[in-house]
Amino acid sequence: MSDSTDLKNIGLKATLPRLKILNLFENSSVRHMAAEDVYKQLIADGEDVGLATVYRVLTQFEQAGLLMRHHFESDKAVYELNQGGHHDHLVCLQCNRVEEFFDEEIERRQKKIAQDRGFAIHDHSLYLYADCTKEACPHKVKAK
Repeated sequence: MSDSTDLKNIGLKATLPRLKILNLFENSSVRHMAAEDVYKQLIADGEDVGLATVYRVLTQFEQAGLLMRHHFESDKAVYELNQGGHHDHLVCLQCNRVEEFFDEEIERRQKKIAQDRGFAIHDHSLYLYADCTKEACPHKVKAK
């Protein structure tokens, strides 16, 4: 999606900062990034861009549907590339690692619960806050 034609198709001019930020999300191994993370990576890559520009572009991308914003455990927003498929998140309370997952049974149960109570779900998000058991977590909890 990172060429200028695609940005124009969603109503955004293909400026260098927009192209650089979109490219960063498309090619990074980190799926969830705060504005400060994007800014630091661009500076490390030798880009001359201001933090205010990063915030502005992230907001524009979110409004255009390119990025999705999450707040997980803190007031600090993180963004991820909107790839069209629904997924939920596991968030480690110790090391802040985020892992995405999709579970059809959870999706079915949510729809049934809403339906049984007279609701029709239009959208939802599920964040499970836990302590991860990964070796890399500085506060590793042994699996039970």
